Amino acid sequence: MTFKAEYIWIDGTEPTAKLRSKTKIMAGSPTQDVADLPVWGFDGSSTNQAEGHASDRVLKPVFSCPDPIRGGDDVLVLCEVFNIDMTPHESNTRAELRPVAERFEGQEPVFGIEQEYTFFDGHRPLGFPEGGFPAAQGGYYCGVGSDEIFGRDIVEKHLDNCLEAGLGISGINAEVMPGQWEFQVGPLSPLEVSDQLWIARWLLYRTAEDFDVSATLDPKPVKGDWNGAGAHTNFSTRAMREGYDAIITACESLGEGSKPLDHVKNYGAGIDDRLTGLHETAPWNEYSYGVSNRGASVRIPWQVEQDRKGYIEDRRPNANVDPYVVTRLIVDTCCTALEKADQV
Repeated sequence: MTFKAEYIWIDGTEPTAKLRSKTKIMAGSPTQDVADLPVWGFDGSSTNQAEGHASDRVLKPVFSCPDPIRGGDDVLVLCEVFNIDMTPHESNTRAELRPVAERFEGQEPVFGIEQEYTFFDGHRPLGFPEGGFPAAQGGYYCGVGSDEIFGRDIVEKHLDNCLEAGLGISGINAEVMPGQWEFQVGPLSPLEVSDQLWIARWLLYRTAEDFDVSATLDPKPVKGDWNGAGAHTNFSTRAMREGYDAIITACESLGEGSKPLDHVKNYGAGIDDRLTGLHETAPWNEYSYGVSNRGASVRIPWQVEQDRKGYIEDRRPNANVDPYVVTRLIVDTCCTALEKADQV
């Protein structure tokens, strides 16, 4: 008896890493237990993760789920990349998140990430006319109708694929620009939300393949008076879910000292193209927070202020951000501050 395991990993391409995958035919009974899945190897010189004279790199399974594309007993296998001495490869940002997540596990940090993306048909966004532009944005957001919505069949198939894979998808919606959409992953712990977002991204690209359309996480896919694409990151700890003082402590901690720039420079390539102070963004080099303010760096939802507990939304991360990096930075900054304030 055999089954197919699609080994998926994050490569070393800069400034924005790409997803890679290849298929391993497995003998024996099907399994989704990563402990039962073997390590594998690949040519790192072809993925910007090694030089040709010493190109072997190691794939270590860390997350597995049903493969909704192939179906049956086949599985998707997310892997960390290691060197042959089993030290984490320098491109392995998951390895940097692990100890931070473990250190602050007692605070029960939880994330929900809103992944925006844009479909392209060749060199133009899906829904853009040849050699021109569509009507100005306004009616496309959460819209309906073939004159305003483009790619819904792909979006629905991607949603079904994510649900069949058992991912924690919590919703979808059309976004502000034609051909631009969003799905949400979470609420989940830092490692869970990051692993599942990477798998959901892989499924997005793979699903769009079957429709001869590409999907991009470019933070500013169309220059000019069009919204960019972000990965708004919602965050809370147990203390934040229980009281408002912890909400304010978290917001203040993200604005202390060098923290704003420390975060922004790791929130995805091309951040200054998107965070301009226009199109529902704060300027990349200014930090602010406020209630119900989509022009702030960090938004406190109005329900949170009303309930005096809940979560915050960091609106700065780009669509192309590495979720392992953004969750690590937010957990480290906010949980350290809450710990110092004894709000844990």
